[in-house]
Amino acid sequence: MNKFIKYLEGGDLRSIADVDKLIPLIESQRDFDCLFQYLFVEDRLVVMRAVDAIEKISLKKSKYLTKYKKDIIDLMGIADNKELKWHLALMVSRINFSIEELKVVWSRLRCWATDKKESKIVRVNSIQALFDFSEKNRDFKKDFDLIIRDIRTENIRSVDARLRRLGV
Repeated sequence: MNKFIKYLEGGDLRSIADVDKLIPLIESQRDFDCLFQYLFVEDRLVVMRAVDAIEKISLKKSKYLTKYKKDIIDLMGIADNKELKWHLALMVSRINFSIEELKVVWSRLRCWATDKKESKIVRVNSIQALFDFSEKNRDFKKDFDLIIRDIRTENIRSVDARLRRLGV
């Protein structure tokens, strides 16, 4: 597991360390598996940078996430740090969930999106994921519309900008 740690350590929460140097080194599912294990360490900086790398890698290689569906759902349930939450929110719509799994993911995203105490970036990314899921599964469209109706009344610039971008 120590294979990638030097790219993830050091600095503070404003720094991504050497994540951009790490990403090209993830050439296989096996490398990705090694990186994924860093999501479960105690060091918030390492977790933040690992999830940042994982999210960026999954943009092009979403199949790497497939075997981690349960882990990602579990992480969504226990995540405290906004950095982990916002990256999880971005990643989940890249995974094909069963309807039961999707209901759990939807519920967590809904909580994040509607929680006025949650960070704006977590809320915006959760709204994006909810939108993506509602586009793939029309059964969620009505609930998405209700969520957006309630959120829109808050008049938050970053949220309103995302809603405009989504055309809702």
